Amino acid sequence: MNVYEAVTSRRAVRGFTDRPVPAEALERVLSAAAWAPSGSNLQPWRSYVVTGGPLAELKARAAKRVAAGDAWDEREYEMYPPVLKSPYRERRAAFGEQRYGALGIPRDDIEARQRAAAENWDCFGAPAALFCYIDRDLGPAQWSDLGMYLQTVMLLLRAEGLHSCAQMAWSVYRKTVADVLSPPDDLILFCGMSIGYEDSSVRHPRTGRAPLAETVTFVGGPV
Repeated sequence: MNVYEAVTSRRAVRGFTDRPVPAEALERVLSAAAWAPSGSNLQPWRSYVVTGGPLAELKARAAKRVAAGDAWDEREYEMYPPVLKSPYRERRAAFGEQRYGALGIPRDDIEARQRAAAENWDCFGAPAALFCYIDRDLGPAQWSDLGMYLQTVMLLLRAEGLHSCAQMAWSVYRKTVADVLSPPDDLILFCGMSIGYEDSSVRHPRTGRAPLAETVTFVGGPV
């Protein structure tokens, strides 16, 4: 698989089989992903890969909280600005419409939307998960490095025939994750990532992208 194929075939998969993910594949991916760029080579990511019993325990604890209607943990970072301006507001709304529309869930069915969202904390059935942390003393530039690292991981997973779904949703159950992983107190959980083989029977339409002219400006003449 070449780089273009990896980029264009990567998507947020929300349905996985229970086929185990080879440990060797995960080791290859994460060893290569260490070469992702970071300012002054700080390599600010700290990842935990969870499978087997520990992942089952984490899913069970999260499911218990969902069933009990527990309040979410206070976020340690802001996922979105309180007020999204155009065009970001429209793009987010279109995503939600497409995501829940594909599941046959109307906008006003809050309970059904919550049930669908709860699948996040079962990792959509995936048998492997990655939880990515960053030191709370680091700044926006290092958070950008984190994004480049995670994208590198997801593209390398495609080269292994695997799919993934990055999930900031885990940040609201960060205490449950910490109960299982015991990370140092100086780390912030940025996101989880479900990893596995796609369940092709679970259909979710792929979210489109804005036209190039909306996001890219070419300055100057032909090269």
